Amino acid sequence: MIQGLPPCLDLSPGRACLIVGEVAQAHDGSLGMAHAFVDAIAAAGAGAVKFQTHIAAAESSPAERFRVQFSLQDATRQDYWRRMEFTEEQWAGLRKHANERGLFFLSSPFSIQAADMLHRVGVPAWKVAAGEVANVPLFERMAATGLPILLSTGMSGLAEVDAAVARITARSLPLCVLQCTTAYPCPPEDVGLNLIPFFRGRYKCPVGLSDHSGTIYAGLAASAIGIEVLEVHVTLSREMGGPDVPASVTTAELRQLIEGVRFIEKAKAAPVDKDAMSRRLQPLRDLFTQSVVVVRDLPAGRVLGREDLATKKPGTGIPAARLAEIVGRRLRRAVRADQLLAEDDLD
Repeated sequence: MIQGLPPCLDLSPGRACLIVGEVAQAHDGSLGMAHAFVDAIAAAGAGAVKFQTHIAAAESSPAERFRVQFSLQDATRQDYWRRMEFTEEQWAGLRKHANERGLFFLSSPFSIQAADMLHRVGVPAWKVAAGEVANVPLFERMAATGLPILLSTGMSGLAEVDAAVARITARSLPLCVLQCTTAYPCPPEDVGLNLIPFFRGRYKCPVGLSDHSGTIYAGLAASAIGIEVLEVHVTLSREMGGPDVPASVTTAELRQLIEGVRFIEKAKAAPVDKDAMSRRLQPLRDLFTQSVVVVRDLPAGRVLGREDLATKKPGTGIPAARLAEIVGRRLRRAVRADQLLAEDDLD
């Protein structure tokens, strides 16, 4: 293991969900901005930061079109990827910074050359991007390292996912299948929460959600269903540029999302026994429930009628539920108005 890496990535069920802050190209080619994202994602409480490693000459041809024509400074998509490149030394610096902040450093490679470089830099697992699920040569390079695989399914049909999973399981590699819909932003009807338990049952492995909704809601819902990994795109501000901002949460929202996921995990891990809970809440029951009282001063020997009785707080006397059985009982001693009746007040 490379010096400085966090403890081994463990995606086994029952552990706290690994929350991954996805930077992608939100740094816009600025190394300083990339480091700022590391700090912001760590401060929010995430467990990993993820980038994308592009080597323009290795992955893109001049024929590649922009998904969204957003850049005023790049003549082609290939030019854009070139501007997004960092050197191996710079990637190593980001990995070191992430590890120092207690984060796993992840980055999706988009070429064999990028995978080679990331392996030298020291990633603890591979995140296979949605567009690379069927890229067998790239997969073979990643699989040869023996590292865990986080498999995005963003634009794949079941047959393609089945084939990718088969390649991974044939090598006995740790695997987590992520439900994902490649839409920026992803509308709620396309999030595919139903596929999370489906994938768990089909592939018998940890599962997760790679969310592009740009909200905290999908992640919270997925956490309630049960996931091992949650990946969300992150932006420092909704006023930042780039095509992924509509599909991203802010760092403040990321913090809220993480708090929500941890809340849900604690709630799911602690089944409630209603009877035991009621006993624990007895002091509150005494405050909020009601007891049988007399509505006026009454002498000893009075046979109590319904008109003599009412119920009022606190609940430390004869419970209000027993009012009917008190009717017709005789007072052993005189009582005053609004006095909570006790058993020894009655014959």
